[in-house]
Order: sequence, then C-alpha cells, then structure tokens
Amino acid sequence: MPLLRIALAQINTTVGDLSGNAEKIICYIEMAREKGVELITFPELSLCGYPPEDLLLKHQFLCDCQKALEDIVTKTSGITCILGFPEISESFVYNAAALIHNGNLIGTYRKVLLPNYGVFDEKRYFEPGKEGFVLVLNGVPIGINICEDSWFSEGPAKVEVQKGGARVIANISASPYYAERRKVREQVMRKLARENECFVFYNNLVGGQDELIFDGGSFILDPEGGLLANSIQFDEDMLVFDLEITQDEPSCSENSLMLSDKPSSGEVRMFSISSVVPSQKQKIPEARIRWLDYPEEVYSALVLGVRDYVRKNGFPKVLIGISGGIDSALTAAIAVDALGAEAVVGVTMPSRFSSEGTKEDACFLSDNLGIRLISIPIEHVFNSYLDILKPVFDGMAPDVTEENIQARIRGNLLMSLSNKFGWLVLTTGNKSETAVGYCTLYGDMAGGFAVIKDVTKTMAYKLAEFKNRQAGRPIIPKSIIEREPSAELRPDQKDQDSLPPYDKLDAILRAYIEQDMAYTEILKMGFDGDMVKRVIQMVDRNEYKRRQGPPGIKITPRAFGKDWRLPISNQYTKLYLGSSS
Repeated sequence: MPLLRIALAQINTTVGDLSGNAEKIICYIEMAREKGVELITFPELSLCGYPPEDLLLKHQFLCDCQKALEDIVTKTSGITCILGFPEISESFVYNAAALIHNGNLIGTYRKVLLPNYGVFDEKRYFEPGKEGFVLVLNGVPIGINICEDSWFSEGPAKVEVQKGGARVIANISASPYYAERRKVREQVMRKLARENECFVFYNNLVGGQDELIFDGGSFILDPEGGLLANSIQFDEDMLVFDLEITQDEPSCSENSLMLSDKPSSGEVRMFSISSVVPSQKQKIPEARIRWLDYPEEVYSALVLGVRDYVRKNGFPKVLIGISGGIDSALTAAIAVDALGAEAVVGVTMPSRFSSEGTKEDACFLSDNLGIRLISIPIEHVFNSYLDILKPVFDGMAPDVTEENIQARIRGNLLMSLSNKFGWLVLTTGNKSETAVGYCTLYGDMAGGFAVIKDVTKTMAYKLAEFKNRQAGRPIIPKSIIEREPSAELRPDQKDQDSLPPYDKLDAILRAYIEQDMAYTEILKMGFDGDMVKRVIQMVDRNEYKRRQGPPGIKITPRAFGKDWRLPISNQYTKLYLGSSS
C-alpha cells in the first residue's frame, strides 16, 4: 500500500503583501520538498492575505496577484500544490484554489458556497464557482473545497465524493476565531468525513488581520471522523502526514457529469497526475498536539492579535494608560507577552481622585512586567480647564462633564506621546463598558487599537487570573484583581453606582448582543425587567460612540465592528420597550 505524503502549510500572511506572502509560500514549498512531500496545501486566499476586502475591487491588485502566482508556479518543480488566490476571469472574480504540479498550473477550483453573514461579505466581491474538482494524485482521488464549501451536507464535497470518487476532501480555509470555535469546526468536519466516508484535510489560516484572528489548528480526520493529526494553534506550522489508502478506479472521467441546480450543482472536473517523488519512504509518525482550552486560547488569541496588528502596521512600540485597574493591567500584560517588555510603555496620569492604592498598583504592575512607566499628573491641566470653563458653567453643579474632562485630558496626553514618538496607543476599554457607553469619546476611547474591546469585565478577571497562574506569580497584583472597579473621576466613585453588577450585566449583554435575544426572552432568564430594559436602552443609545472607537480583537461569536451594524438613528427600542422609557 503506497504512501502519499501530504503537508498542510498553516501560514501567517499579510493582506496586500504579495511579494512577502509569495516568498513565504515558496519557502514552505522548499521545506516540504526536502521532506519528500508530494502534495502541499495552503490556506484560503493565502497569496493575497485574508480578507482582502475592497482591494478586490482594484483591477491592478488582481493583476498583481496573478503575476505573483505565476512566479510561485515556477518554483514548484517536483511537487504538487493547492494554493488559495483571487482569480480574475473575464469580468468576474473568484475565490479560487490554484492546482499546481511540477512547475505548471494545471487548473483552478472556484469556491462554490460564498458566506455573506457575520464578518463575511464574499458576495460583494466574488462570483460562485459552478463545479467540483477532483485531483487524482498517484491514484488517490482528492476533492478540493474552500472553507464554507465543506460546511453543508449538500455542498461540493458530496458531489466530489459521489460523482468524482474522491477518497479525500482537502479543505483550505480562512476561518476566523472566536472562543471555542475550534470545537465547532471539528464537529462539522467530523460530520463531513462520516457522511462521505472520506479522509478530511483541514488547513486553516493563522494570524491577525485588523479585528480578526485566525487561529490555525489545522487537522486531519479519518473516514470515521477520528483525529489523526493536528497543528498547533495561534502560530505557523507545517503538518506533514503520510496517507495510506487503497487505490480505487476513479468513478468518472474529466468533465463528465452535469448535476441539478442545487448548492452542489455543476460539473466535476478531474485531473490525474503522478508524483515525481520516489514512492519508497519511511512513514512519518502521526502527531497529535494538545488543543488549548478556555481561557488559555482566548489569551493566546489576544496576544496574537496585538503582535500582528503592531508588527504588520510597522509600529516600534505601544503606549498604554496604566490606571491601576484590571483593564489596563490585563492590556499591559497581553502587550508584553505579544511584543516584549522593551516595546511597551506605560503612562500613569493621576488626578485628585486617584487613590494611593491605584497609584501604587500602577507602579507594582510596571515593575512586574518590566516596562517603562511615565508619570504625568493631570491636576494642573484639569484646573486650567475648570478655570477656562468657569464663566460658561457659572452656577451649574459639577456632573459627568467634569469627569469626562479628566478622561479627555488623559486621551490627549497619550495621543501627544503617540504623535511625538510614533508609538501606537492601546486603549483599555472592555466590552461591558463599550456596550453600554460607560466610556468617554476622545478620552479613554482615544487610541489606535482596542485590545480587550470584545472581552467582558467578568472575562477580564478570568484572563488576569490565568495570566498569574501561567506566570506562577502575581504579575497582575492581587489588589488590582480584588479592588472594586472604579473610574476614579469623582470622590468614592464605583462602577456599580452607574451600572448593574457585572455578572448580571455581562449575562444580559451576552443574550442581547451575541444571541440576539429579545427583551421578553431575556426576562425569562430571571432578570429584573427594569434592569434589562435599561441595559438594552444603553446598548442601542451608545452606537454613535462605538462607531468612533478604534478596531479591536474579536473573541466572541458577535463583536462590535464587522459583526454588529446597528443604526445610530434608531427608534425601534422605544417602540418595543415603551416610549416613556
């Protein structure tokens, strides 16, 4: 029984860096060839990076992608390659897989099922493919799929197996991460393997692209859905696997079958080739790597997101306002793990309302992380604002206006340091605060990247505790974790003066934002009606703030940004909650 050696190249690409991506692809091809690999696969649209978004509307970009593909083809002697790229044909653009063999482009497979929900807008850019493709390599029929194609029972995989005789489905993917998404993917692919009695090779992209994280975690399943081998998560990897499979005669010939007009419609094209790699080789042992569990996988995603956003955008350092609270502490810890302490600068900006405890904790945290800490007291500037505004505010009692002035002073100072030194400001607001507008425009929302934008307050504490367990010591001081949250913008202020308890708030937010539950449905969960009504009103009313905030890392099924498109001018909440509210 001959061996077919296959490699899944789980690479981290950069959108638009065609030469850099091509160089990396060629490097992996060379590594695979040295290992005696006969077939190497790369993730979806890995040539141009994913998602390229409106770059796909630029004709020159598509032509440059074609030129980069042609250069890669010349470097594939002695190996077969499946590579994701944007294909332009006449006036149409396709999300395609190039099938390359021994220095020749032998064909392309075009993605049939185009996702157009959540963070996906593929119907904005691509035409759907109409046919399956079965590559017969050394007598082994391999069906080609791209991401969504394998998520439906009636998709092209079924056609490739039943009409094209495929014994293997090779899926190249760019599946964005959210917590425990890996389990969902694995469940779907196990179902695919069992229903079609075929092996499944699932090759996922890895890396950060703006809000999106791609977590890798590529894997290989047997026809019963059993895990044969898998790649690491949140880092580049090349999974090499020796497939032993009995050879059957292909069940159809090239361009032979027309099918009904369904999601799995179209022809099945077949192309048969033989490997130029010697067939006699010693089998590589199967490798299984421990999957990460919550909250380690979430923390790893945040670290990867910061690292790639900073490096891919060319920032030398990052800047964080260190308040002595849990959110800035967690953000700083993530940044240090992503970039190293030498690339992280903290700024403490105490006011008359800053407690001795938070000021001390800001210093303790900075020492524990080994980062530089700059101290810029804001009392003098705050007094100047109050003096300037005194004639206009004469006779009016202090309120949230004066609180927000302090936040905006701090935001101004951080952005000034950013402008002077070229450092990226990382904001520290969490999802709970952002959802209900417990944040200040041009204040604590000022910055370039929102690290924990999709992390609820309750999750922030869990991640902080994980960090300390991982380090084996309290990197984030225990006093920060145990202190009652406070913005410290007025005397004795506590978050709970303005918000419901975070455990209740986060549960309501999860139901309303991530699960699209209505007011009446949330009430059935046992929450107080007035509390639920108030939270929904705050979420809807503060969309204008969120639209002006920086991008942040997606780690839940529904994050603010690409996932969430609530109209700012919106009266629907009043209609179903009652206009009197």
